[in-house]
Amino acid sequence: MDTIASVLSVSLYEGLVFGLVTIGVYLTFRFLTFPDLSVDSTFTLGGAIAGVLIVNGVNPFVATLGAFAGGLCAGLVTGFLNTELRISALLAGILMMVGLYSVNLRIMGGANVPLLREVNSFDVVAGLLGLGGGMVSSIIFVALVVLVFFLILNWFLRTEIGLALRATGDSEQMVRSLGTDTNKTVLLGCALSNGLVALAGALVAQNQGFSDVGMGIGMIVMGLAAVIIGEGLFHPKGIAPILLACLGGTFVYRLFLTIALRLGMPPGDLKLVTALLVIVVLAIPYVQKRLRHEWMPPAQRL
Repeated sequence: MDTIASVLSVSLYEGLVFGLVTIGVYLTFRFLTFPDLSVDSTFTLGGAIAGVLIVNGVNPFVATLGAFAGGLCAGLVTGFLNTELRISALLAGILMMVGLYSVNLRIMGGANVPLLREVNSFDVVAGLLGLGGGMVSSIIFVALVVLVFFLILNWFLRTEIGLALRATGDSEQMVRSLGTDTNKTVLLGCALSNGLVALAGALVAQNQGFSDVGMGIGMIVMGLAAVIIGEGLFHPKGIAPILLACLGGTFVYRLFLTIALRLGMPPGDLKLVTALLVIVVLAIPYVQKRLRHEWMPPAQRL
């Protein structure tokens, strides 16, 4: 029972904190149809900014907000490359991912920033709750952060601007014909997406005790996998269900990885687990239609 509780608690924490990444990926990938590959470096950017600010004596909560602001700025640059310089979304994300690698090294002044001797947000919250640290206080703190952003996004995406953002990916021409500047909605969506990813990076860096230049590798794969799993399992309709599906998909994804590690699978094989898990989720609807002898259109090439 202790092992099961440990696996579930670790998966719950990771499902919440990395759920912010998944929600960010969903905003661009689904709402804007914008394949933003800069996520890997934006995640590291959040950890780098928070780590450096905390080491230099800044309040950890202010440092976390600073990381979120840094992510917003990075997202604005990605959106600017696409909307103003007419660089394709895919290439704009790749350029930002490559460029931010050097930026992150400059911010940290090296490959990593140790935080083990510094007081971080998790330590402050644990002290306020009187729990003395540990997984319980970490889950409570991350759950509160996720709840705040869940409520804000659930409200914002129902507003006029939020509706325009959601409609931009489905029919940009229609949104333009209604008098909305889709360039601004793309900029806003990219900024929010990367802000959430950077926030997750700041939280992870503080909880693990260091910020590293390679900590964001694979974040875009994880985010897309969690989005696909969440959609495949929960079939969300509406804003709140979509956000919950992102969190649920991330929890399931991290649960599978945690179980695989506990079973002794080498960490190098986790990418294979991710690929197989996504393939299974994507193949289920196709197999169901084949069993019902329904027609399936050819696979998309682009």
